[in-house]
Amino acid sequence: MSARHRSALIAALGLLTATMSAMAQDMVMPREPQVGPRPFHLVDKMKDGPLKQQLSQCTGPFRKTDFSIGHRGAALEFPEHTKESYVAAARMGAGIIECDVTFTRDRELVCRHSQCDLHTTTNILTVPELAAKCSQAFSPADAASAKCCTSDITLAEFRRLTAKMDGFNADARTPEEYQNGTPRWRTDLYANSGTLMTHDESIALIRSLGAKFTPELKAPEVPMPFDGDYTQQKYASQMLDAYKKAGIPPSDVFAQSFNLADVLYWVKTEPEFAKHAVYLEERYEKQGLDPGKPETWKPSMAELKAQGVAILGPPIWTMLTLNDKGEIVPSEYAKAAKAAGLDLIGWSLERDGPLHKGGGFYHKSIRSAIDRDGDTLTVLDVLAKQVGIRAMFSDWPATTTFYASCMGMK
Repeated sequence: MSARHRSALIAALGLLTATMSAMAQDMVMPREPQVGPRPFHLVDKMKDGPLKQQLSQCTGPFRKTDFSIGHRGAALEFPEHTKESYVAAARMGAGIIECDVTFTRDRELVCRHSQCDLHTTTNILTVPELAAKCSQAFSPADAASAKCCTSDITLAEFRRLTAKMDGFNADARTPEEYQNGTPRWRTDLYANSGTLMTHDESIALIRSLGAKFTPELKAPEVPMPFDGDYTQQKYASQMLDAYKKAGIPPSDVFAQSFNLADVLYWVKTEPEFAKHAVYLEERYEKQGLDPGKPETWKPSMAELKAQGVAILGPPIWTMLTLNDKGEIVPSEYAKAAKAAGLDLIGWSLERDGPLHKGGGFYHKSIRSAIDRDGDTLTVLDVLAKQVGIRAMFSDWPATTTFYASCMGMK
């Protein structure tokens, strides 16, 4: 190694160490996960029965577990994809933490759930010089709207923003009113100064927290190739290259995409990463997939497995149905996936809000059996024991950590 290359390597290592140190210096990490009162509240609200009795006797110890995935961190109460959200997820025992990955105008990777969600997840509309760059300016029409994308701004401009809880006020007359739209069942208590993260920063932080990684390659909302020659393949490679440059073992990375072509590209070009890649399910939206009708599963479970897909990531409702007694049981879709040798990772627990009216999207196939918040743990138990999921995304990882620890799961 030449002296010039050695100096460059030393400088890079020094920068990485400084970044991790700066991120960790104000964090107090407990020796064991802290699950707080919510899991116990959910147990108290369960229907009487053996599961409630078993969980009510569980008081710890609680352990970090790969079964518990921090969905956007801990998005129930912390601004998603922020330092604060990731740290909260780790404190609650999430063994894997998610960064949804998209790109800025200068092709730098950052953590956002959508390329074009800055108007609902950050303060961009109240920063006039950056709001002026949005794809669609704020409009106080009958249904107030705006559209601000990471691809509208550079990384340096992205760093000027602060995160907030995802939400908007459709009746707003001003940008400030528009951005004051947090759902009532979440909270703004921790949302005054959410720290946005680049993809590289998320890697350094999550590694310092002792967790694994699940980056999702978000679908571009701009035409690709972007800016002339930035293709989907370059974008997909860039995301995984960041883990290689950081020295992260492929076994610690669960790369995700809703685009099957992305996963198959990784199968071809990054076979070690592909062993843990997750094909996220949304064919119910795009091609009418029905969990009870195998003829609508195109490709079939066996075909997905043959193409190299290792892990399928469906929403909760596709994996569950009700039997003739009204009991929650695995769907034909879930049973077929397991029979084909596919691992399953579900999404997303604690995202429907209060369940006293049957829940929303995530519980829609079993809504008539859902009537209380405690059903969160009932659903999780069916998914873990009967469906056999490998892991569960949760907006409040304390719940999944609590359950896995009480059940003796890894």
